[in-house]
This record gives sequence, structure tokens and C-alpha cells, in this order.
Amino acid sequence: MSSSAAALAWRRTLRDALLRGSAWRGAAPARYASTASASGAPAEAADAAAPKKVPPPPRKGRLLTGAMIALAIGGGAYVSTADEGKFCGWLFKSTELVNPLFALLDAEFAHSLAVKAASHGFVPREKRPDPPVLGLEVWGRKFANPIGLAAGFDKNAEAVEGLLGMGFGFVEVGSVTPLPQEEIPSLNFQIKGAWCCNQPIGFNSEGIVVVAKRLGAQHGKRKMEETSSSMPPSTSDIKQGGKAGPGILGVNLGKNKTSEDAAADYVQGVHTLSQYADYLVINISSPNTPGLRKLQGRKQLKDLVKKVQAARDEMQWAEDGPPPLLVKIAPDLSKQDLEDIAAVALALRLDGLGKIPLIGCGGVSSGEDAYKKIRSGATLVQLYTALAYGGPVLIPRIKAELAECLERDGFKSVQEAVGADFR
Repeated sequence: MSSSAAALAWRRTLRDALLRGSAWRGAAPARYASTASASGAPAEAADAAAPKKVPPPPRKGRLLTGAMIALAIGGGAYVSTADEGKFCGWLFKSTELVNPLFALLDAEFAHSLAVKAASHGFVPREKRPDPPVLGLEVWGRKFANPIGLAAGFDKNAEAVEGLLGMGFGFVEVGSVTPLPQEEIPSLNFQIKGAWCCNQPIGFNSEGIVVVAKRLGAQHGKRKMEETSSSMPPSTSDIKQGGKAGPGILGVNLGKNKTSEDAAADYVQGVHTLSQYADYLVINISSPNTPGLRKLQGRKQLKDLVKKVQAARDEMQWAEDGPPPLLVKIAPDLSKQDLEDIAAVALALRLDGLGKIPLIGCGGVSSGEDAYKKIRSGATLVQLYTALAYGGPVLIPRIKAELAECLERDGFKSVQEAVGADFR
């Protein structure tokens, strides 16, 4: 993208932001409505006689909006004189100025705002290539880097494109339940300088139908872009990117808390959503869904996985085959529980446990953290809470630090380092 084209894009972004702001400021909330004037005249006459009161936007909202517009103006000026790589770095760095403002907001609203920002493209987009040392192949798919966003941030697949565009190697949406399900009261906590910090308990979800529509629209857009692209198709056997774009998309499946047939819930998820997923996850780790963790027993897990595998394999698939199937387990299992789960995974040849790729989820806030998990056996790693603390700038920072760790210890690729501490 040339500097002039980038500047034009910024001007359009600023214009859209201002237009949205105008529409928001012109809307009067319900508390200003009335049914009659003070003299008893009908409300319509009173409204015609006097102008409507329009409340000023809340102070926190004005601060956040002003900061975002300032960044847009500054970015527009900067892009005119800087190359794309430098501008991209500046844009990620500038999010540190906005990040503390999220701490002024209610935690649940801050989380929602962050998801909406990503869904509308109001987050930085990574244009710089990842260090080659971070690239790896898993399940026949090529990951640009092993750093992913865990399920729970984008539960309803609202912002897949924006989140992948921030530079994650993969993004996992969900957990998605068959029926819409409201959350159990959230663990809301304020963190000084946090981007967003709301963790709903349980599988709150808009349901399979809503998520399928969103993923279907994104999938169709991706196919149209591929069809219209002038680039020749890749002759490599390794799939470049995924079904949602340049990164890999995982879909995390959950069960409804009132369901008495867990397997039927997961099977429904497979039938409806697997066509849009680069990999699927059976989530049996939540402590707040009645009876869910009982599925981690050897017999229960084996029965569940066999039914879900059968549902996936009975569907028709293209040349790239069905999406890999993983199981997400709790972090506090006993040694015997872990041995039972490993035995099931190996017996049924699960794609994401045992002597097969592992995803290390949580506890990653630096490249060194990611490196330790990889050396301990994780092929891929996921973060969530760290994004709340650090904001978007954390993503390129972790990748750069991980590349330094690998090169420092003489590894030529991530795959060379996987499980290095246990060889």
C-alpha cells in the first residue's frame, strides 16, 4: 500500500468515526421522553413546541472517543511520511495511550467495546511479516506463528477478521452452545491500565444459529476474495492460512447447562459449524456447567469422543479433509485423570492431546512465557488475560521476544523447540 493510499484509508476511518459519533450524540435516551406537557397537552404538541433535550455524552465516552480520533489524526499525518512497516509499529505502540482509558469503564462494557472495535476494524492491523523462525506446520496447515487468542474473548465470532489481522497465528471463538444461553454473573474486576477485563462464568453464547450465520458470511467473503485474486493457486500440500483468512480459525464447542445429553450438543455443533473451522474443540473444562467435568473420566470421555468423531467423519469433505478434533481439559486434574485422558487420546487418535500437538492455554504474557510452554511440549500457545493487561501492542512484542529466545538457543524453528526440556 502506498503512503497516499494509506492516508486515504485513514481519512475514511476518521470520517466514519465522526459520522458514528454524530449519530450517537443525536439520540436521546428514554429517560428524556414524556407522555404529556406540564399543562396537560398531548406529548406530540409539547414535542413540537419545544426542542428535545439532548444529553451530553458521558465523560468517559468523550475521553475514549477523543483519544481514538486523536490517534486517527496522528496516524494520518504519520503515514504520509513513513513507510508501511514503521507506521504499523507506531500504530501498535500508540494503543498504549488508549489502553488506560479502558480501566475507567465498567469491565463488561470494556470487553464488549474491545470486541466491537475489533469487529469494525478499529484495531491495528499487522502488515509486517512474522519472523521466519516462528512459522510452523500443524495438522497440514501453515501457521505464521504459534501465538493464538483463546476462546472466551470472541465468544460469538463477531471479530474474527479483525483479531486475526492483529497478528495472531490463530484465533479460537466460542464456546458455542446449541441454544442461546445467558451467562452466569461475570467475574468483573478492574485492572489498572487494562484494555478489557471481564470474564463471564460458564458458556454464555448467542447460540449455534447466530454464530453459523456470521462464520458463513466470513467464509463466503474469503472465497470471493480467493476467486477474484490474480495470484495463482498454491501448489504446496500445506494449506496456507485458514478458512477465515490468513490465520487459522478454531471453533470451541460447549454444551447447554440444562442439557441432559452432552454428546448430542457437541454433535450438533460439529454438524453446524465444522465446515467453517480449521479445527474443532470439545470443551469439557468449565467448572460452572453442571456435570461437564464428569466427562473427563476415561469411559465417559471415550464414549463422547467416539460419537463426536463419528458425526464429523460422516460428513462430506473436500480434499483437505475434516477439521482436526481437540479436547480442552481442566488445568487442575489429578495424575490419574491425566493418564486416563492421554490413554483415550492415543487410543482414538485425537488430533490435539498425547503424542500429538498440544495447545498450551493461559499464563502467556511474554515471549519467554510462550517459549517455556513450547519447550515443555506445547506446539501452540494461547493467551487471553494478558491481552487485557497489555492491549494489542503485546502481540508483536511476544512474537519478537519468542523469536529472540529461539535464536538465542540455536533453534531454527518453533517445531525444533517443542518438548526440548523432556528429550
